[in-house]
Amino acid sequence: MTKIKASIIGGAGYTAGELIRILINHPNVEIAFVNSSSNAGNPITDVHSGLIGETDLVFTSELPLAEVDVLFLCSAHGDSKKFMDNSEVPTSVKIIDLSTDYRAKSPNHDFVYGLPELNRNEIRNATRVANPGCFATAIQLALIPLAAAGLLTDEIHVNAITGSTGAGVKPSETAHFSWRNNNISIYKPFSHQHLEEIGQSLRQLQTEFKKAVNFIPVRGNFARGIYATTYTQCALNLEDAKKLFADFYKDAAFTFVVDKNPDLKQVVNTNKGIVYLEKHGDKLLIVSIIDNLLKGASGQAVQNMNLMFGLDEKTGLGLKSIGF
Repeated sequence: MTKIKASIIGGAGYTAGELIRILINHPNVEIAFVNSSSNAGNPITDVHSGLIGETDLVFTSELPLAEVDVLFLCSAHGDSKKFMDNSEVPTSVKIIDLSTDYRAKSPNHDFVYGLPELNRNEIRNATRVANPGCFATAIQLALIPLAAAGLLTDEIHVNAITGSTGAGVKPSETAHFSWRNNNISIYKPFSHQHLEEIGQSLRQLQTEFKKAVNFIPVRGNFARGIYATTYTQCALNLEDAKKLFADFYKDAAFTFVVDKNPDLKQVVNTNKGIVYLEKHGDKLLIVSIIDNLLKGASGQAVQNMNLMFGLDEKTGLGLKSIGF
């Protein structure tokens, strides 16, 4: 079987490192090139040292786009659009963008929003996919079953804590170890950029929904993972809510509804999303957890690639959690 030739633009970051790790072990993929102008000529393992012994690939500044089948854009937010505007990508090349640039629906582009639990059939037929944000993925997994049933009737309240890798590979005041260790803080309360795509997806399923999604993002003192707690008023009893969620996700490849309160290590290093429900008075509490670099980024990008090329969604994504 001819392998899918994959390429990566912006190969030095955390998401690119995870993407390379998955793709070099994917049975249906061959990495054609990894582009990084700042690292051109250097072995990939100089940057992604966890791949020592697994690849001899070298970063390149070249862009032989005619030689590839799928292009992953792992550049900084804003740079994907610049790349698309300034590059002649052959129409035969499928594109998966991991930035924010094409997540909002617009008549100016044809990217499909790449949350498989929401748009699986559209992704299968797409040539361009906008990979969801990490917080957005975790929060949407908690809410889209309710939206699909028309049951979002009140404001939504979300508190979600993320690992330091969510801030990217470049050091910053709130990302370096001496600040992050034994520390915690909120940022962008009620105004996080992922709120736009969350609202877009909820209205896709429940057109009339116009209530606020009150989101408090939290910087965690750990490296990876997102633990989101969401609550809203809901008329369903707990048994009916569990059945609603279980039915909604019955065909999902990586999202699972569980009966036991989960912990973050169950999903870290995997492409899984785990959802847990409790009822407190008239409020439904939903816990949703993912790995921000995998289901929240690179793993979901490969899941989307699998759908776009007619492969089983799980191909190349049989990853073990760090639970022990």
